[in-house]
Amino acid sequence: QVQLVESGGGLVQAGGSLRLSCAASGRTFSSYAMGWFRQAPEKEREFVATITWSGGNAYYADSVKGRFTISRDNAKNTVYLQMNSLEPEDTAVYYCAAKLSVASSPIWRKVGSFDYWGQGTQVTVSS
Repeated sequence: QVQLVESGGGLVQAGGSLRLSCAASGRTFSSYAMGWFRQAPEKEREFVATITWSGGNAYYADSVKGRFTISRDNAKNTVYLQMNSLEPEDTAVYYCAAKLSVASSPIWRKVGSFDYWGQGTQVTVSS
């Protein structure tokens, strides 16, 4: 069982930056691939980024590539999402998710692939 708690959301102006954190419970954090997803009002939850168990490989949605960076610190059981050059279209509730996997490639990108989810943190970008 893994419990995930996101933090770092808030209100920011367009062009600004935020860093989201997701703290995981348990001693096997390094056995999990991690992902970030987001859900805007009246829209489906969508993939943002994923990172392998070691942090060696990551993959991003086209909409955030070059602006967002996912990283992890296995010693701290935490995964991060650095968000730069934020746009109003990035406004959503952001969720982190965990998938039990030691695959070396960042292959997990679907909502249904992940085993555990956090409660979400709101990010609002004003124009």
